Amino acid sequence: MKKLRILLADDHGLVRSGARATLRSKRSWCVVGEATDGPEAVRMAIELRPDIAVVDIGMPELDGIEVTRRIREAVPVTKVLVLTMHESGGLVRRALDAGASGYLLKSDLTESLVKAVKAVAEGHLFLTPKVSDIVLEGFLKSATLGHQEARKGSVRTTPREIEIIRLLAEGKANKEIAAQLGITVRTVETHRAKIMLKLGFHSLADIIHYALRNGIAEMPE
Repeated sequence: MKKLRILLADDHGLVRSGARATLRSKRSWCVVGEATDGPEAVRMAIELRPDIAVVDIGMPELDGIEVTRRIREAVPVTKVLVLTMHESGGLVRRALDAGASGYLLKSDLTESLVKAVKAVAEGHLFLTPKVSDIVLEGFLKSATLGHQEARKGSVRTTPREIEIIRLLAEGKANKEIAAQLGITVRTVETHRAKIMLKLGFHSLADIIHYALRNGIAEMPE
């Protein structure tokens, strides 16, 4: 069985010690490195290429959000699980936008770290029930606001988002879009989620109608 290789990044020794002990309870898991600040976390991730990086959001020199972004850009194979003591909807969204695959409160460390790492390793998004509630509340508020602003025409989409909207409207699947644009399926899914959040959409039909309305895609003959 292939060992799951994990990098721990937290400036608090006690937190690293507790996380290490919890993770080592799984025989097929191996903590391959420990970082105490942001730059070191990025450097070790590039050098060690772990399967999972557990990253504290409040590290010195470089915060966990930027560490997550840099790791995901430099080592796409490494998935990031953000660890924090802050119950903040804004931080959750920033972490997910940066490419994190999970967001875990330190108060849930002992109970949920193993579950979180397992879920992220299997390609799932992991949020504890408490964090899920925070995200859902924020999503509903943002979706309402996004829908209102989209009506006013004040929401700006990036060229890449427009490209993905066009391909989705043409009926392309995420895998096809990824192959055509030379990006990963995960990146396509991230762009798609951001588009729906930004424009207040709830379904693919909303994306198609938007594309047709704005001349991004044409009605098939």
